[in-house]
Amino acid sequence: MNTFTIPARLARPAVISETHAEARKRAIQLYREWYRAAPEMIAVYSLNYSPQYIRHLLRQRFEANRHVTDLRAINVLLLKSRQEYQETMNAWKLPDQVMGILLKPIEGPQQKTFLEKFYNGRDEEAIKPAASGVWQSDDQCDSDVNK
Repeated sequence: MNTFTIPARLARPAVISETHAEARKRAIQLYREWYRAAPEMIAVYSLNYSPQYIRHLLRQRFEANRHVTDLRAINVLLLKSRQEYQETMNAWKLPDQVMGILLKPIEGPQQKTFLEKFYNGRDEEAIKPAASGVWQSDDQCDSDVNK
């Protein structure tokens, strides 16, 4: 394995997908590049993991974004992943950074129950009380304070 890379070898022009089919094709192509790079990542960063495990983690990362349907969001995710790929394969990262990205827990939007919100002392969805309907002018407020 060659540990020295040529940065331009992995550079790609920023491409924006016009259709969902095109975005899907680009996502699959990018996934395959990540998948094929697993052994090289292990060699470059001296990771103590098997290629199968690295591929499993990469698959989880891609599957975590499977629910995204907005074309603009998909394009952003593809551009960011392409950038991560280039930085990773050019050894512009430390091994801890690579493993931090792969091992980071995959979190989705979690719904809190009513009791969890209650225990925290807040409920963002609560109905806010209406105004009292009594209006005081500044003069009345000042006179109330001076009493």
